[in-house]
Amino acid sequence: MTRANLAVQTGKVTRLDRARRFGHTGLVVWMVGLSGSGKTSIAIEAEKALFDGGYAVCRLDGDQLRMGLNAGLGFSPADREENLRRAAEVARLFAEAGMVVLACFISPTRRLRAIIRERIPPEAYFEVYVRASLEACIQRDPKGFYRRALAGEIPDYTGVGQAFEPPERAGLLLDTEALSLEQCAAALVEQIIERTALDRSGPES
Repeated sequence: MTRANLAVQTGKVTRLDRARRFGHTGLVVWMVGLSGSGKTSIAIEAEKALFDGGYAVCRLDGDQLRMGLNAGLGFSPADREENLRRAAEVARLFAEAGMVVLACFISPTRRLRAIIRERIPPEAYFEVYVRASLEACIQRDPKGFYRRALAGEIPDYTGVGQAFEPPERAGLLLDTEALSLEQCAAALVEQIIERTALDRSGPES
């Protein structure tokens, strides 16, 4: 069977119906940055603040998906690209269901981030660059991966064996060397509230 034989049925619940139910529109918040930059820590704090505020919100990260949906993928360039493609599809589906999705993925190159943007409607995509220097990330090294990469145990690890290309047009920059975790989370929540407000977005279907 080819894609030409597939057909997606339209349901009776519209984007506007979901937005009115939840009190906000769906949004994919794609958080990029080096391992150790603080993506997941910020997302955890923002998720709790939004949830306490009544938002339908969830968090996705690479480890979650690689333990389940993407368990069969390795770390070759092709597998990494497929990992992000699947992650983008999952995030898109959640956003279409009306949720705010905090997606934490290194997403090291501009080409890969372009692939992600192609799969998510522009009005539902918000890119956030969580910035920290490589030196700071190596010092933090929360998972011990930099130590192993520097010892040659993990080839092509982003920041050591593979370059990280900073985003050129992120919607928000969070510098975790200049701002505290609480400040970063507060800034992110403020932007999400603004971008998902019904009077701003005005979904029609």
